[in-house]
Order: sequence, then C-alpha cells, then structure tokens
Amino acid sequence: MIGSKRILSGIQPSGTIHIGNYFGAIENWVRLMNEYDCFFTIVDLHAITVQYDPQILQRRIREAVLDNIAAGLDPERCTIFVQSHVREHTELCWLLNCVTPLGELGRMTQFKEKSEKEREQVTAGLLNYPILQAADILLYRADAVPVGEDQAQHLEFTREVARRFNTRFGDYFPEPKTLIGRGARIMGLDGEKKMSKSLDNFIAVTEEPEAIWEKLRPAKTDEARQRKSDPGNPEICNVFSYHKLVTPETDRQEIIAGCTGATIGCIDCKKILFANLMKVLDPIRQRKKELESKPGFITDALRAGAERAGAFAAETVWAAKKRMGLISD
Repeated sequence: MIGSKRILSGIQPSGTIHIGNYFGAIENWVRLMNEYDCFFTIVDLHAITVQYDPQILQRRIREAVLDNIAAGLDPERCTIFVQSHVREHTELCWLLNCVTPLGELGRMTQFKEKSEKEREQVTAGLLNYPILQAADILLYRADAVPVGEDQAQHLEFTREVARRFNTRFGDYFPEPKTLIGRGARIMGLDGEKKMSKSLDNFIAVTEEPEAIWEKLRPAKTDEARQRKSDPGNPEICNVFSYHKLVTPETDRQEIIAGCTGATIGCIDCKKILFANLMKVLDPIRQRKKELESKPGFITDALRAGAERAGAFAAETVWAAKKRMGLISD
C-alpha cells in the first residue's frame, strides 16, 4: 500500500450515501489513499446494536460498498472489508472490555441520548458500542482516524482505552490522531440540522438529476430574501454553503456580488449549484451502474479486503493476548 502510516474509518451500512457523507468524509478518504495505508470497514456489527431487519441490513451492506467504491475508494489502493468478516474485531472488543470502567460508557453522548428515548429497548451492545469502535481502530494500530466533528468524543475515548491498556500491559497501541476534512458538517436541505436520511433532508449521491433538482429547488435559503430585488447575505445562506463545496472560487465571488447586489435570485443561485453539483455526481452515478453489472467485482474486493485485514488483525490480537498473560512464551 502507498503510505507508511495507517488510517481506519468505519462506514455505516445505512443505505445509499448522501452528499453530506461524500463531502464530509468520502472525498477526504479518496485523497488520503495517496498518503496512508487505508483500511475502510463496513461496520455491520455496530448496525445491530439497535432494532433492524436482517434482510434490509444485507442489502444496505452491499449498497454501502457499491456507493463508496463508485465515489472513489479503490480496492487496489486501499483495504475495504466488512467488519463481521474479521472475527478479531469482537475478540479485541472483549479484551478491551476488561480494561474499561463501566462508568465511562454511561457518560458517552450517543448512549445517553438513545437510552433516554428507548429505555426499555437499550441493549448491552449499545452500551459497549464505544469499546467495539475502539477495537476497530486499535486492531489495525491506526496512526490517525478521519472523522466528523460529532465523532470526536468517540475518538478521545479510543485514545483513553489505548492509554489504559499501554499503562497496564506495556506500550503497544498508538493513540490515533484526528483527521477532519473540509465540509466536516454538512447541513440538510432544511438548513436546521445535519444532513440525514432519517430526517429526509438529504440529496443522495446516486439519485437521478431530476430527483435532485426537485429536492434542491425548495431548499432553504436566506430568509431575508423574499424577492429577487431583496439584497441577501450568502454567508448565512445554507444553499451557498453547498456552493463552497462544488463551485470554483471565481464563480462564488460572482454569486456573492449578485446576491448582495440583488441581481441574482435564489432560483438562479440554485441552478448554478445544480450544474456544478452534477459535474461531481454524474461520474459517481455512472460508475455505480458499471459496478452493478459486475457483481463478482464487489464479492472479490470484499474477500481480498477481509483476508488482508484478517491477517493484520490476527497479529494484533495475538500480541495483545500475550501482553495480557493469555499466551505464554
């Protein structure tokens, strides 16, 4: 692999990816393949900590692989695999369970939020979710992890787990650094909350152009602009935040001048955005169609990824067990 340093990132099998996923994470992962030895895993074991449909989960796992490869992750330049296909993830999770105080798990934001909403349905898996996430990262002794701002707490937890293990059993696990790319937090079309499929405020990366325009046309803009003749402020406009992702700087300056000078209307601004967004998304949509016609390619890529990840993971678990006194000299 290209880089001497290593990164790992987990991909949720939550259905088709949206532009928040792409610009907030995947675009950065594609660049990182030139600098690091990259491991990308579909975290299906995390997906079963809440209620789910097994058949839908299988479909979503494959969809996640298709979308991410179509968006630029190259199995020839990085390691892509399904988390549950490498059994050492759960084995290291148990070992790390035994060095993690219970109180720390109860303070994790994700657990507190979900346990308050679904108190009777909370599983032990949800409580231990952060330890499995730490195991995912430490299993490959990652030097860094590309994350969104909302995952910063989990990465700090991983560093604490590594620190605790190293203090007790000898220095072994590196404390991974945080890599946050541009567009780390992409707001939804409503301009109120982060882009999310569950909130239906998203644009899917592989949607057809007509469907994307139908979503983009009513997207929230600067509320001060009720008509074209009203001057606006692009810096508080959610649609303009998307321009920062796909529109060249010189064109953005023209939009700013037109918006503040009331010569460009919101619908004109959205049409320019749509055209520039299609320049990014059209190749991804075409690549996905090509991949769908080659089902064996995905199967082979995942098998090769699991073999490489498994070999690396087995070494890590063996070394961790030896330090913990589970394997004799």
